[in-house]
Amino acid sequence: MNSHKIPKQHLEKNKQTKMLFTIGEMITGAGSAIAGLMVAYAMFQNYFPYDLQKPLKRYSHKIMNFFYPYIVITFPEFQGDRFERSKAFAVIERYLNKNSSKQAKHLQANVVQDSQAIVLSMADNEDVTDEFQGIKLWWASDHFVPDRQSISLYPREDANRYFTLTLHKKYRDVITNSYLKHVLDEGKEITIKERQRKLYTNNKSDNWYGYKRTKWSHVIFEHPASFDTLAMDPNKKEDIMKDLIRFTEAKDYYAKIGKAWKRGYLLYGPPGTGKSTMIAAMANLLKYDIYDLELTAVKDNTELRKLLIDTSSKSILVIEDIDCSLDLTGQREKKEKKNDEKKEEKDKDPVKAEMKKRDENDQSSQVTLSGLLNFIDGLWSACGGERIIVFTTNYVDKLDPALIRR
Repeated sequence: MNSHKIPKQHLEKNKQTKMLFTIGEMITGAGSAIAGLMVAYAMFQNYFPYDLQKPLKRYSHKIMNFFYPYIVITFPEFQGDRFERSKAFAVIERYLNKNSSKQAKHLQANVVQDSQAIVLSMADNEDVTDEFQGIKLWWASDHFVPDRQSISLYPREDANRYFTLTLHKKYRDVITNSYLKHVLDEGKEITIKERQRKLYTNNKSDNWYGYKRTKWSHVIFEHPASFDTLAMDPNKKEDIMKDLIRFTEAKDYYAKIGKAWKRGYLLYGPPGTGKSTMIAAMANLLKYDIYDLELTAVKDNTELRKLLIDTSSKSILVIEDIDCSLDLTGQREKKEKKNDEKKEEKDKDPVKAEMKKRDENDQSSQVTLSGLLNFIDGLWSACGGERIIVFTTNYVDKLDPALIRR
C-alpha cells in the first residue's frame, strides 16, 4: 500500500479556509437574525395597537434595567428650553478636557495664557474612563438629533450636546455624594486657572441655531488701557475706581435691599474723548469680560432678552453710540407721527402700504424703548449677577429721558 503524506503548509491552509468559512457562516447567521429582528420590530410598530405599545415598552424597559447593573447620568448642554447654557456642563467640559488628553483619540487644541500653553479638549463622540477611590467610571460626549424627514450629512439645526456618566449601581451613593462634587470643584479650579478675558459681539439670530453655533462670538481681550494711563481729572478717576471696587464687593448688600447685582454707567462726550478707553480700563481693573452689543443686529425684544441670558457674570455689557444705534431718541413722539403717516398711506394704496410694512419688518430692528428699558432694569435684568451696563453717546441731550433717569 502506498501512503501519501500531505504537506504541512497544505494542512495549515485547509485550517485557515475552514476558519474563514466558519466566520462567514457566523456573520451570515448574525445578519439573518438582525434582519429578522428588524422585520419583527417594524411589524410591531405598524400593526400592534399603539395603546398597548407604550406599556409594553415601559415594562420591557423595567425588566432590562433590573438585569442591567449600570446607571447612566446625563448632563445636557442647555437647560430651560435652550435659553441658558448649563453651568454644570461647562464645568464638566473643563474637567474632561484636562483628564481626557491621554485617552481620547480625537482631540481639539486651543492656545491659552498669552500663547504660552496649548490645551487639548475632547471632541464629540469620544469615550474616556475615569477612576475615583478605586471605582471605574465611563464618560462619553455625544449629541442628540431629533427625528426628521429629510436626509442630511450634517447634524440637525437643533442638535443638543450632552455628556453621559456611566457607573455601577452599587457605587451610586459614592458617585452622587462625593465624585460629582470632586468633578465640579476641580472643573471650577481649571476654569479659573485657564480663564482668558474675552471681548464678545452678538451674532445675527440667523446664525444662532445650528451645530455648535452661539449667540455671541469672541476674541481674546488684550486692550492695554488702565486707569493709570487714563487722561482725566485725578479726583474723578479715583471716585470711579472706588465705585467699581465697591460694586464688586456688594453682593450681600444688593441681596439685602432686594435688587439685582448690577450697575449702570452713561459715558458721553464728543468723539475721541476716551469713552471706549474708559470701558477697557474698567474691564482691566475688574478683570471682567466685555459684551459689545450691536442693537441694529437684534430683531426684537425677545432676541434682546435671549442675548442677555447668554451673557456671563463678571462682565461689562456695552451699547456704544446708543443715540444712533436705533431710533430710540424721542421714540414715543415719533411713533405717533409714524402711525399717522402709515394710516394716510394705507388709505391711498392699501396693497403698497402692506408690502412696505413687511419690508420694514424684515430689514429693521423691532427693538423698542420699553424693551430696552426692561432689558437693563426690568425683570430680565436679574438673570445673572455682577454685571455692569455701559451706554455711550456723543449727544446726551438727544436721548430719551427714560434712558438717563437715575
